[in-house]
Amino acid sequence: MEKGDFALAARDFDETMLKVSGPDKLETMWKKQLPAQLGAFKKQDGARRDELQGYEIVLVTCEFEKATLDARVVFDKAGKIAGFGLVPTAPPVKYGPPAYADPAEFEESETTVGSGDWQLPATLTVPKGAGPFAAVVLVHGSGPNNRDEELGPNKPFKDLAWGLASRGIAVLRYDKRSKVHGAKILADPKLEALMTVKDETIDDALAAVALLKKTKKIDGKRIFILGHSQGGFLMPRIAIAAKSLNVAGFIIMAGLTRPLEGTILRQMTYLTGLAGGAATEEDKKRLEDIKDGVAKVKSLTDADKGSTAKLLGAMPAYWLDLRGYDPPEMAKTVAKPMLILQGGRDYQVTTEDLENWKAALGGRKDVEFHLYPKLNHLFFEGQGLITPLEYVQKHGSVAGYVVEDIANWIEKR
Repeated sequence: MEKGDFALAARDFDETMLKVSGPDKLETMWKKQLPAQLGAFKKQDGARRDELQGYEIVLVTCEFEKATLDARVVFDKAGKIAGFGLVPTAPPVKYGPPAYADPAEFEESETTVGSGDWQLPATLTVPKGAGPFAAVVLVHGSGPNNRDEELGPNKPFKDLAWGLASRGIAVLRYDKRSKVHGAKILADPKLEALMTVKDETIDDALAAVALLKKTKKIDGKRIFILGHSQGGFLMPRIAIAAKSLNVAGFIIMAGLTRPLEGTILRQMTYLTGLAGGAATEEDKKRLEDIKDGVAKVKSLTDADKGSTAKLLGAMPAYWLDLRGYDPPEMAKTVAKPMLILQGGRDYQVTTEDLENWKAALGGRKDVEFHLYPKLNHLFFEGQGLITPLEYVQKHGSVAGYVVEDIANWIEKR
């Protein structure tokens, strides 16, 4: 835009962005609106990257005569620009380990989950001592997450690994397949067209358990799987698939219970509502596009398998694989202990989902539930109305009492 090539600047916009913020509107914003409000553009000063709900967010710090702001560019899974705007520049915030983590109590080593073409780099955190130790496999939420499930300055999976290892429990965490092999998947339309959650998540969770079972100092009879967000949503399917591995139990953190496409719509409706009367035409158009996408997902048939026409960021085969999936109902068939945890300030997975888990499993003595009123989707404490900025502009840690509840539950088994 600084060079005046607005067509090039808009080249990678998705359809919605082209309609609401095409080259002409970009030119008006850059040449008229911004100079009137901020003065002349002076320079670009660094960039940083975040991930949120499957989207990649790049923040580029831009210095104008009167103010310094971040240009926020949002990329969808296809690499198209799905959002663009200027937001206040936040002071740099860095990750710091939680107070309950004691590095003197554990050791970490690099390892690999899986084999062949889909190997994933991983970190194994093991308490010091002879063992054998109980162990937990961490399964990510949606999007191309790394092994720490890093979001802005936050690393909830690292918090869990260090916190549990400080309590004498080993933890295996790994980079997600879509993180490590995303480019390879996108480069092969046929491969991407047939991908389901089995390929994206389930197979690698089972490979992680298999790795732990042959790892020294690990008690093969006390291996647990913990899934967060979409990982929790898929936990019943993971549990069924892992039957031959004799996993000791399953932990669900903010596990969705309702259809994924409807949840995407609920989340976007919530976020659009935060703006109230200040919602932009782009926001409103995107919400309508999501409603249209949900309707198209619901109308898919088996004849659509193999189609490369993405809906809500995923291929038809992905959506068809999830059709009819009822996590609480399937969880009834899992004859293993379960621990289900939910934050009260979570707008992505809500207390309604916790109630659905309770309705299905509340009568079982081997299933335990915890609701934490102050916690958000990452199980960090907070107050007041929650927005996505709470995840990317503030540093938090998984609450110590959550780590304690998980450790205590594992130690009983």
